[in-house]
Formats: sequence, structure tokens, C-alpha cells
Amino acid sequence: MDSSVTAPLYRDITDFAHDMPSWVQHLAEIWTELGLLVFGVLFITGWWRARNQDDRALALAVLAPVATAFGYVASEVLKSMVNEERPCRSVAGAAASLVTCPPAGDWSFPSNHSAIAGAAAVALAIARPRLAWLTVPMALLMAFSRVFVGVHYPHDVAVGLVLG
Repeated sequence: MDSSVTAPLYRDITDFAHDMPSWVQHLAEIWTELGLLVFGVLFITGWWRARNQDDRALALAVLAPVATAFGYVASEVLKSMVNEERPCRSVAGAAASLVTCPPAGDWSFPSNHSAIAGAAAVALAIARPRLAWLTVPMALLMAFSRVFVGVHYPHDVAVGLVLG
């Protein structure tokens, strides 16, 4: 996707981020990195619970992080083929990113965080359907946080979620 199409939305979201209270900004900064650890904890607790259940439940619990890893690999492969510059470096007139802009060569499209979050949300929802109410909003919040803190375009996170 042409980054010029979503650059105005990127500017709107990063301006919105700068208008938020500092505690909201700090929560977004924390969530954008540590949110993936929450998915990891959910994988571990899912496995722990499934080990005393039937073979199907255990297989789904073991395969959930494997499926997530495949989502990440697919994202990395696509990212290495597209080579889209980060918006925090390339969008003129945008507010400064809330977190340090990743170094040059750490491409933007698609968002690995969003791909991992999308894959984890779906994998966990398949393994433990009652968790979907938690994992899907977590993935959406992770994707939004990547634009909010200024390191991805909206299309980066949308494609990352779908790819995951």
C-alpha cells in the first residue's frame, strides 16, 4: 500500500497521542512492548491448564505459540521484501514519536507486533474459546498502540493483524 494514503491518518493519530495526558502516553508505551509478554503468559497458562485435559486441548495449547511463530516469520519475510521506511522518519509534519524511532533498515511494513498479536489472539481463542473476549481486544489495542506511539502506519498494523 502507498504510505501516502495512510500518512494523514498517521498524523491524526500521533497528534491525538500528543494531546493525551502523560499517563495515557506512558501506558501506551508500556503496552506496545510488554503486551506481547501478556500473550506469552496466556500461552503458558493455557498449556498448564490443558496438560490435565484431553489430547486435543493439549495439542491446541502447544500449537498456539507455534502458529504465532509462523505469523511472525510470515511478517518478517514480507517486511524484508517491501522495505517501507518507518513513518517516524518519513512523514513530514508528524508529531514526534512517543518512543524511539527504530533504526534505519528496521522496516515498517507489516507490523511484526501486530502480526504476533493477531496470530496469538486467534490461536489462543481457538485453544480456549472463552478467551476471545480478552485476546481479540488485546491484539487490536496492540496494533493501535504501534501507530499511537508513532512507529507504524495504520496500514502496517492492519496488514500485520490480518497476516497474523
